[in-house]
Amino acid sequence: MTRTQSILWSLLFTIVVPGTVAGLVPWLITGWHRAADPFGLPGAWVLGVVLIALGLPVLLVAIFKFATAGLGTPLPAAPTTHLVISGPHRFVRNPMYIAVVTIILGQALTLSRPELLWYAALVAFATATFARVYEEPTLHRQFGEEYDRYRKAVHAWVPRITPYRAR
Repeated sequence: MTRTQSILWSLLFTIVVPGTVAGLVPWLITGWHRAADPFGLPGAWVLGVVLIALGLPVLLVAIFKFATAGLGTPLPAAPTTHLVISGPHRFVRNPMYIAVVTIILGQALTLSRPELLWYAALVAFATATFARVYEEPTLHRQFGEEYDRYRKAVHAWVPRITPYRAR
């Protein structure tokens, strides 16, 4: 896959997958209507905006790195040809999943909608299960020792303080 093809397919992936999970489904749940504040936290919406503002660029940069450094997409049908260990992946192995859940949590706080907290928990469980059951074995088969070194050095869900540098 060429770099241009990777970028175009990754753009389509971004619109369809994270766009659905962090956009369409929350809209279907809430209609983007803010509820009365059930959390009882004054200014919770500000924290929600901050979470969305933090999650969105991480998601977009991670997907861009899949296309440019990995020459592929996050879609299992069009995987990368190189292990992506740059951008947000230098700090945590699953930045896209974390970013999507962060965006949904931000929406929950911004809209004062507890049902989005439940949805975020469901997305977190589903992505963690998919990463453990499918992605980790697949990456081990595809990249072998390179992935094993990366996996030992970079946590799946808790970011490192310093960026990972391959030896």
